[in-house]
Amino acid sequence: MSERRRDPESLLRSLKEQTGWSSRGRLKIFFGYAAGVGKTYAMLEAARQVKAQGVDVVIGYIEPHARPQTMALTEGLVSLPVQTVTYKGLSLKELDLDQALKRRPQLILVDELAHTNAPGSRHLKRYQDVEELLKAGIDVYSTVNVQHLESLNDIVASITGIAVRERIPDSVFDEADQVELVDLEPQELIQRLNQGLVYRQGQAQKALSSFFTVENLTALREIALRRTADRVMRITEKVRPQASDYYTDEHILVCLSAAPTNGRIIRTAARLAQAFKGRFTALFVETPAFGSMTDADRRRLRDHIHLAQQLGAQIELLWGEDIPAQIAEFARLAGVSKIVLGRSNTRRPGWGWGKESFSEKLSALAPNLDIYIIPDKQNQSDRPYTPPKKYIPAIEIRLKDLGITLVTLAICTLLSLGFRQIGFSEANIITVYILGVQIVAIVTQGQGCSLIASLAAVLTFNFVFTEPRFTLAAYDEGYPVTFVIMFAAGLLTSSLAGKIKRHAAQSAQTAYRMKVLLETSQQLQQQTTHQGLIDVMAKQLLKMLNKPLVIYDSEERRGQRQLTPPPCVYNTEASVPESELINPNEQAVADWVFRNNKRAGASTATLGSARCYYLAIRAADTVYGVVGIALNGEPLDPFENNLVLSMLSEGALALDKETLARRKEEAQMQVKNEQLRANLLRSISHDLRTPLTSISGNAGILLNSPQSLDSARSRQLIADIAEDSAWLINLVENLLSITKIENGTMSLNLQTELMEEVITEALQHISRHRREHHIVHEECPQIVLVRIDSQLMMQVIINLVNNAIQYTPEGSRITIRSFLEGQELVVEVADDGPGIPDAMKERIFDLFYTSRGQIADSRRGMGLGLALCQSIISAHGGRLAVRDNVPHGALFSFRCPAEEVCAYESTVDFNRGRR
Repeated sequence: MSERRRDPESLLRSLKEQTGWSSRGRLKIFFGYAAGVGKTYAMLEAARQVKAQGVDVVIGYIEPHARPQTMALTEGLVSLPVQTVTYKGLSLKELDLDQALKRRPQLILVDELAHTNAPGSRHLKRYQDVEELLKAGIDVYSTVNVQHLESLNDIVASITGIAVRERIPDSVFDEADQVELVDLEPQELIQRLNQGLVYRQGQAQKALSSFFTVENLTALREIALRRTADRVMRITEKVRPQASDYYTDEHILVCLSAAPTNGRIIRTAARLAQAFKGRFTALFVETPAFGSMTDADRRRLRDHIHLAQQLGAQIELLWGEDIPAQIAEFARLAGVSKIVLGRSNTRRPGWGWGKESFSEKLSALAPNLDIYIIPDKQNQSDRPYTPPKKYIPAIEIRLKDLGITLVTLAICTLLSLGFRQIGFSEANIITVYILGVQIVAIVTQGQGCSLIASLAAVLTFNFVFTEPRFTLAAYDEGYPVTFVIMFAAGLLTSSLAGKIKRHAAQSAQTAYRMKVLLETSQQLQQQTTHQGLIDVMAKQLLKMLNKPLVIYDSEERRGQRQLTPPPCVYNTEASVPESELINPNEQAVADWVFRNNKRAGASTATLGSARCYYLAIRAADTVYGVVGIALNGEPLDPFENNLVLSMLSEGALALDKETLARRKEEAQMQVKNEQLRANLLRSISHDLRTPLTSISGNAGILLNSPQSLDSARSRQLIADIAEDSAWLINLVENLLSITKIENGTMSLNLQTELMEEVITEALQHISRHRREHHIVHEECPQIVLVRIDSQLMMQVIINLVNNAIQYTPEGSRITIRSFLEGQELVVEVADDGPGIPDAMKERIFDLFYTSRGQIADSRRGMGLGLALCQSIISAHGGRLAVRDNVPHGALFSFRCPAEEVCAYESTVDFNRGRR
């Protein structure tokens, strides 16, 4: 087939092979409503067609079938060796993920997408293996049945009476690049079963009598067709331009619990959210009874939270004792429009006529909300579940609390005796005891001492203050009622005080976590370095969780980020050996998280045998590192997990901001360097041309017609050549000096020198144009010795004087003077030319900048001289300055520390000699 006629996919694959470019692979799912409709057959047939086009196709795993026609299609296709896993004496065959990644074909076939891997595999589910293959740039063909979709599991179970355990999130199905529905009439499928083309004869008869009935297959086929159509509609909605006036404010709320049937409620709510195209939130209200939940219930609650996350729900957690009130308040604040409950949640334990049910109370608190009550009959396979009872505080008595109780009651008794002597009534005395009971409830732990205080207060009041005194009898018939009311008031106040304490403790914990989160944000904003940001994240996570951490940092190498060992360990007081946190197995998990941008490790379905729970520090698709949290068998609760994710997200954004700022600075530096390079090339191309042309022309005249030139003309041409050559040498020296000083590679040869001698020698090397100007050297009255690098300082003098010659008209006066000011020698180079405008003085020492305010390219003046002078003077610890010369002109000056001073005076006119 010619290159012109090749299809786009083959061209794309060819481009990948030639350039090494890799992107995410494409997933194609062959979708059916039951086993035997021909999904694997259709997948193998499609693979053979693609292979005929030159695509590298391999079989990663095909479920062994007793179907000769299907297995015949595997001939001619390369099959990767499967991985054998031994579990409880059984040898289980699984996809060898590492071999597939190493082989790296263009297309791999992986049957049964919803399969659960054998224990010990890298991932819990096969669809997670496929996700890793896709991320590596490998295309995947796979198969799945309708009953394996998470949101449809309950519907299929209600139709067939069979609960399927192997499921995939709906997002895997919806986000597939292509779904091909493999359809077959139910009667034809049953005929194939009778012919033994699907199962062996014994299995086929058993299947026909249970699952494969016409009614079941017809219902499953309808669900599969509808689900495929829903996916097409969802894709159409994505690609269709949205109208500007289109919006939706539907917000579906589902209530989470540990009930086995709660998963069915969550799936129903997810389907409802999809149908209404609204937001989906899952809410759990933690009550004081949460602490009494069994480990099995806690695990089930975590599974339900994970299920809600898989189905696209935003998880929210609240704390309180009145669950309907908490739900109603959250719904009001979050703008919820519909609430989904299970029927068991609508019942309210207790007796009493007129007792409101859960749904009735919720309806009364939120009258404007639509409340959907879903039947949630428990399956026989589900373990019995008893909802947690109303929270009853533990009755525990400590000796310290008992002592506080006795002392408080004794003080109340003494106060009451005093009040009795004064003449206060018994009602006042009862108030004193009730106050004592409240104090005991507030100060002590639990409700045990509050109960004792209430009972003891009643007995003490009866014993000490009622007639007959000092007995437990009472003459007044109303006293028993008083005692009961007093006891009830004491219990009620102690109960309220205990509830306030619990709320205060929960509020304090929440406030502490919010404080840590706010501190994290503030401290991240204050940091400007990469390592500083990493340290802030680690310390704040340590403060929040009080669990050992390990952080793997990353850096960019050759355009890709890579982890940079060794990781940093941040330990707690209960130190964990570093060998448990840093070892090859743990590092392999961290590396997997970094490459795949997903969580893994302890408490997850991926590499769950790890010691730590690993999360990516990521901003968008960029992973800046990996954090591992050492868990002691207990996973993070959902609220802690959300806070950790928030802190990591904020830290990743700060790292992203720091990276962008650094890249911007590097880009600006690169732009500046490119600008300097362009200016240098432009200046050199112009300024070198003039002296080189002069040298070349003069040399040509000397070579071609030496007889026609008199000796004076010849000497003039040779002098011009020497002058231009000296200018070029000076230019090269300036460039080399600038480069060495800027790079810090120039070392100063400091020696004690007489500045006047340095100036005098420098003036001997001035440009030949000096005879067109009046140059005067006013020597210092004293002999001043300074510690300088004489060669570099001569270069400063030469550049300053040449600069004055270049930018002043002929006949101008240029004065070089030096004088002592305190313990410093001041050197000035002044001219009486047009001067330098104030606006130009700020940039006069920049590279390639001239006093004309433009990049030098119009005359012999590249803008190097003054920049070099500034660099040399700075290297000597001084600074070159410019100001106006009075009455007109420019004056450059610099200072050098004087080492020795002697009396002396002279003036030199370089046009007339010393005077």
